[in-house]
This record gives sequence, structure tokens and C-alpha cells, in this order.
Amino acid sequence: MRLTPWHNDPVSDVGGEVIYLRDEETGQFWHPTSLPATGDERNERDASPYLTRHGFGYSVFEHDAAGIHSTLTVFVAMDAAVKFSVLELRNDSGRTRHLSATGYVEWVLGDQRAKTGLHIGTEIAADNAALYARNPFSNDFGDWVGFFDVDERERLFSTITCDRTEFIGRNGSLRSPAALRRTRLSGRTGTALDPCAAIQVPFELAPGQTREIVFRLGMGRSTDEADQLVRRFRGHDPMRAALDTVHSHWQHTLGAVQVDTPDPALNLLANGWLVYQTLACRMWARSGYYQSGGAYGFRDQLQDAMALVHTRPALLREHLLLSASRQFVEGDVQHWWHPPSGRGVRTHISDDYLWLPLALCRYVHATNDTGVLTESVPFLDGRAVPPTDESYYDLPLRSVHAASLYQHAVRAVLHGLRFGAHGLPLMGSGDWNDGMNQVGHQGRGESVWLGFFLCEVLRQFAVLARRHSDDAFARQCDDERTQLAVRLEASAWDGDWYRRAYFDDGTPLGSKDNAECQIDSIAQSWAVLSGVGDAQRVQRAMDAVSARLVRPEAGLVQLLDPPFDRRGPNPGYIAGYVPGVRENGGQYTHSAVWAAMAYAALGDAPRAWQLMDLINALHHGRTAAEVAVYKVEPYVVAADVYSVAPHTGRGGWSWYTGSAGWMYRLVIESLLGLQLEVNEDGALLHVRPCIPADWPGYTVAYRFRDTLYQLQVEPADVAEVSVDGVVHAGSAVPLLDDGGTHEALVRLARPRTPTAAAPEVAAMK
Repeated sequence: MRLTPWHNDPVSDVGGEVIYLRDEETGQFWHPTSLPATGDERNERDASPYLTRHGFGYSVFEHDAAGIHSTLTVFVAMDAAVKFSVLELRNDSGRTRHLSATGYVEWVLGDQRAKTGLHIGTEIAADNAALYARNPFSNDFGDWVGFFDVDERERLFSTITCDRTEFIGRNGSLRSPAALRRTRLSGRTGTALDPCAAIQVPFELAPGQTREIVFRLGMGRSTDEADQLVRRFRGHDPMRAALDTVHSHWQHTLGAVQVDTPDPALNLLANGWLVYQTLACRMWARSGYYQSGGAYGFRDQLQDAMALVHTRPALLREHLLLSASRQFVEGDVQHWWHPPSGRGVRTHISDDYLWLPLALCRYVHATNDTGVLTESVPFLDGRAVPPTDESYYDLPLRSVHAASLYQHAVRAVLHGLRFGAHGLPLMGSGDWNDGMNQVGHQGRGESVWLGFFLCEVLRQFAVLARRHSDDAFARQCDDERTQLAVRLEASAWDGDWYRRAYFDDGTPLGSKDNAECQIDSIAQSWAVLSGVGDAQRVQRAMDAVSARLVRPEAGLVQLLDPPFDRRGPNPGYIAGYVPGVRENGGQYTHSAVWAAMAYAALGDAPRAWQLMDLINALHHGRTAAEVAVYKVEPYVVAADVYSVAPHTGRGGWSWYTGSAGWMYRLVIESLLGLQLEVNEDGALLHVRPCIPADWPGYTVAYRFRDTLYQLQVEPADVAEVSVDGVVHAGSAVPLLDDGGTHEALVRLARPRTPTAAAPEVAAMK
């Protein structure tokens, strides 16, 4: 249900929302933004630069043209589907100016404009004179009403049209629309038009005078709700209140954890952009330049929400219950689904459902909210995916059967205990790497990575089961983990690293004998993170990752090497990517973060920080030369970085990537060592950092519920923790929620230089 178009072309994309400024005396027109034009063609050589600033929840565009300074602030209300475009104009020309501002949007009201345009009807609302649009033929949104509006004083003198053909003209474009060559818009609305909404506001500006015009684009689920939203947000005071709410929301959310380390680039990511990217883009928008779907991915948003235990734990709780409602009675889940109807894909993918018990364990460990375990959630009913098919898309039924959230997680674990000829978990139509959908498509292929991942799920769930007084299932988890660990060591080791998988016919993948994908990083990383890999073997495996996949000269960490290029068995659609792009041998940042976490778990600070420096987006945008190579936003995480010439070092798929949440966990938990634990005895903030040897220490402002802890962390000869001057045993800060502010000093014993993986690493993890 898009309001306006999405073209997915950052080069030629003119968008579907434009604001025009026009000099009513000369006819010259321009824009407060750089697209769809860079200024009036007659004056383009003299156009001043455009300044764009992105903040948390808003963007600002500044420009000077024809003696007028414009500032356009764009944001969305926190509690309503209303987008504000606040245009502030200042007359710097030294003479009185007669101007107009025209706001324009193209309606979609569905998924694609070519499909919905014929069905959209427009009108001027009788009660408030806003422009309304609806698509009554939409399957799920027939009653919903889109609106475009300005304030009353602008409305008195404005003219409008809802006819795109009139606005741009025959063979015209948004770069130079016909409407700006006429004095007034016609006022045309109705059906059977090429639908749009345009409002032109004329005004006068004296020398030095400023004026603010606010365009509002929104959606109501009915005409009544649209009426309410139009009335509620008209006027400058409601707009400013909405913007203040945006600022205060992000200040509070991002202020939960604030770090101050000797690495300014790390601070900038950790103190804002990583959580903002995770929450605003991944959890809310579920959309980006490379993918505008709006769907929930079962594994995807669970991983995102897991990163929010320090800042928004209630959101993880809410999402656990939502995810459980997308589980079938048999234990598998929808790979992705679209709200509100729930249409989605049921697959043979083998890891999705296991993220539910893992995320549940993390939530309870960090909150002690055991009540969530007894929440009742219904299952889904749907036909099984045929063994010969990978998936199907359908709208499943809500089952008459329901179970507690704990039992949903148990059912997921049990569904994962399906093994192949080597005793390893079945690969299905892909594990974490969907692109390897042909490795086990016949039902016999096995996943080494999934084996290590399942071991970690079993370890954590055994703890949760005992906490829930389910000792029998806890013992089953322990037994299955022990046996699976033995089978992994027997069948997965390739000599210097762990294999990635086995094809249906038993051919190994991720082996030195392969022509393609001789080594894959995630099997090595999770051999460490699961705690079951042999200590000497995991050290050799991570040495191989450093030697084969870490490329400091290119500023990236490859997922696998060599890329797939049709020289071996077909692994699936991953081989359809150009070699060195995305999962096919490029840096897949998700896996690079896991590798850094694995080095940190081994106590190998130099390598952990080497990887952190390589994947830190800010280190790809420090100079013009770096920007020219990287080409995407250097302040948010990109899902992938290309590894093969001529595109080596180029970023791709920015914003909409689960790497942001995992990188936040890498920084806060693996590197700075902050790990929250809440149980019946109270709350503890464990501090187990893996920091560079030359750091003098770092500080953290950590908000636990409504209480602020100011932590000073520094190396020392003897470990000691004190809170408000009171010394406590161990390396954990005891937390209270008393609404106050507390000073904590954490002195940590200086780390020893790692030589090999310590035997106690597995137990510690």
C-alpha cells in the first residue's frame, strides 16, 4: 500500500513527490531539493550547491536560488501516518518578491502505479478542503483514504489539480511540468484521470521576510480517520509538536547506551546510527532503496529485535509473540509475510524457526520476564510444501490450536532435530544463506553451519527450560547438543577449516578440494560462537579466515572464496550473482560481523578490531577518494561490499540490512563487553571487554530502565568493581532501578596476549 512511487533507480529516479518554487513575475522555477532538476535551465550554470542533512527521524534540504533561501524539513509523525514537508523561505534578494510554492505527489495506493492508476478516484474533501484519494478496488485497503493538504491560510488562495496529465503536460516530465508555465491550476478532480495531487500556494515576501508552508501527505484507514488526521495536524503548532516528539523519542531511545572510546568513528555508530538503522529501517519501514517490500522476514526481524535488549526490550517481547503467530502446527514458519493479511511464503528453509527459541532465550535472560513464556499464541494451518518444491505463496488459516510461547519455541527446536547421512542438520532449500537453495533441495543435503548454530540454540534453550522447570526437555537439549558436537567434529573438519555443507549426493561444499567456495566464513565463526568447536581446530579455522577472506588492502572481509562461477556443482541462485558481488564472494557484512565476534570470543583483540575497522562504514567515507570507491552512505551499514575488479570496495544494499543490529551487538557486547543479565536475584551488567592494548579505557552512560549508570572502565593490575564508592566482587556491575544516577568504576585485569584458543573459551561462551 504505497502512497507514492518507488522506482529503485538512484541515478534517474525523479521520485513521485516534488516541491516547486516559482517567481510569479519572471516565470523562473526551481526546487528546494536537487531532484528532479538542479535549477531553472536558463540559470543552471549559476545554481548554488544543495546541502542535505540527515538526522534521527528527519532530513533537511537547504538551497539558495534567485535570491531566496529555502530550508525543507521532512519527517513523519511518531503516532500517525502523516508525513510533513516543512518549507521555510527567506527573501535575501533585497526586494519584494511574488512567489508560489507547489507541492506535488503521484498516487499509487497499492504496489505498482501501472496496476492501480485506473482505479484511483480523487476529490476535494467537503469538510476540510484537503485532497483525498482512494482505490476502492484494492483487495485489502479499499476503504483507506490518502490525503494531501496545506494549512487554512495557504488554502484560501491556492489552486489544485488531481490530473497528472494536466500537471506535466503532453510528453512532459516532472523536470519541467506544463503547470508551471500557467498561472493557475484547473481544480480538476475525479475518476478516470492519471491521478496525482498538486497544491499551488501563491504568496508575497518582503525583503528579509520569512514564510513557512507545510505540506502534509498522509493516510487514514477510513474517511473518518483521514478527517481526524487532517484536523489534528493543521496549523504550525501541531507540526512543531510532532517534530519535538520525533526529537525526544530518538533522544530517549538512542540515549539508553552512550559510549565514549578513543575511536570517534566507533562512537558515532554506537551512539546513534546502528540502533536508528535497526529500529527505523528494519523494524518499522522494512524498506530501502534496494528492496521495498514491507514484509516481515521470520529470521530477519527477530535478529534485529535481539539487538534492542538494551534500548527497547519491550519491542523484542512484542515481536516474539508476533513471530510465534506465524508458526505452523508442524513447527516450521512463514519465511516472510505481509501484514495485515498475513500472506506469505512457506518454505523448506531450515534455520528460520530456530531464531524464535534463540531470541526468546535472549529476551528472558536480559529481562527476567518469565511471564512471556506462558503467553498463549495460536498456530497457522496450511498445506505442506511438496518435497519437490522449494516454497509456495499463500494466505494460511489461523489454526484452532494454540500453545504457550514456550511451547512454540519447543516445537521449533524439535522441528530442527532432523539429520542426514553425516548426522548433520538437513539443509532444506537453504539455511541462513537463502542463495544456497540447491544444496539440499532433494531433501538429503546437510548444513555444517546449521549444526553449529543449532548447538548454540540447544545450549541456551536448555538453560531456559530449567528456568521453566522443564528438566526433561533441558536434558534432551543437552544430550542432542553433545551428540551433534561429536558428529560435527567427525564429519565437518576439512584439515584447516570446517566445511560449509554437503550436497544431496554427499559432495562436500566449503572444502579445499572444491573449485569454488573452498572456505566459507560462517562455519568457522559459529564453530567458535557455539562453544563446541575443538579449541585447536577453531584457532586454525579462524587463522584460515584471516589468511583467505580478510582483505585489508580492499577494506573488506569476504563471505567465501573463490566465488561461484559455474566451475562446480550448482549451489543455487547465489551463483546467479556476478562473482564478487553480494553473497557470491563479496563481503556480506552480516558474516563479517560474526567473524569479528568470533575473534573477540577467542580473546584475539587485534584481529577483532582489524575486522571492526574494515567494516566500519565511516572508514569508507573519510576522503573524496574513499567516497568515490564506496559510493553508498558512509554513516549506515551496507549489506555487502563488492570484492572483484572493477568494483572492488563498492558498497551495495545499504540501510535495509540486518548487519546493523549485529554490528551493534559486536560493538556493545563483544568488544566493549557489556552483557545484561536479569534473574530472580537481581540485575547485573557484566563487563568483559576485548579492547586494544593501547586503550587507556572508555566510559559508558548506561540507562537501566529509569536509572542511569555512569561507567568508567579501565585496565588495572587487579580487577575491581565499585558503585558509588562501594566495592563489589567480580566483574559485574549490580543494577538497581531507583530512578537515580550512579557512578561505577570497573577495573579489569590487563589481558594476556593470545597465543591459541584457551580451553575455557567454550565454557565461557
